[in-house]
Amino acid sequence: MPEYSKIAAQLTGQPDLYSALLAAEGAPDLDRLIAACDAEVAARLASVDQGLLRAILRVGAGNEAVDGAGRVIDHLKTTTPAPVFLPEINAGPSISLPTGGQRPDMPAFSDRAFDAWFTAQNVPYGLGLYGENRTCYASAQFADKASDERRTVHLGVDVFAPAGTPVYAPFAGKVRHLTYNADPLDYGHTLILEHAGPLPFFTLYGHLGSSLPSLLTVGESVAAGQHIAHLGDWHENGGWAAHLHFQIMTTMLEQTQGNFFGVGHAGLWGVWSQICPDPNLILRIDPARFVV
Repeated sequence: MPEYSKIAAQLTGQPDLYSALLAAEGAPDLDRLIAACDAEVAARLASVDQGLLRAILRVGAGNEAVDGAGRVIDHLKTTTPAPVFLPEINAGPSISLPTGGQRPDMPAFSDRAFDAWFTAQNVPYGLGLYGENRTCYASAQFADKASDERRTVHLGVDVFAPAGTPVYAPFAGKVRHLTYNADPLDYGHTLILEHAGPLPFFTLYGHLGSSLPSLLTVGESVAAGQHIAHLGDWHENGGWAAHLHFQIMTTMLEQTQGNFFGVGHAGLWGVWSQICPDPNLILRIDPARFVV
């Protein structure tokens, strides 16, 4: 039986409650733990996604962050997804676009100069990396009250292509969310599909064009290979060069408004990588294409 008062005392004064929860012993029940905390810690814990906190406690106890995440990952390894882009990315040239200075002349993805730079590369697709720790996520929207660590690790794969490029569904599913996330550097037009597997799982398509609401409706079924969206331009995709942020989720946590975390905490990568496994399980891009 977890000693709730002892664990609660260990959380008092901690700047990073996430790390402290990872170290908690005995897989404590979150609600009982919050009730045992002082008012300041309880308020900080209550202010963040409760599903994420439960996932952290599960990993701290040696369990999967999401019950069944491993089964979903194993399922995806055995599937044959439809291409998300046509022509397929592996069929022609592409360029890897890491943000750590490997391409010193490359403007930031949020800099309009990126468009001319990318056009000059003379390739149909550019690839932004999953699991990359990006320094650009420094604003308050990438922080919360439970930790002083910003969310900086990219949970999706970015595929850069011209605005208006069609996007296709990799699997049959249904439209779970269809939303416009309007904050600066957010997703803009956003689609989340729910798919059947050993457990339901989800795919997220961010930075889409304003054609999205005319193509799909919430609750609608989609077929594998169906045209579901277009890449958005700057004014409709959150303020980015045209690209798709593609992401897998093994759970929606407690996110219900048609948005989901696109970046996670480096200190919680063992948790986030189970919640949002490698999108290349579906995209099937040659791994060598992500290397400069």
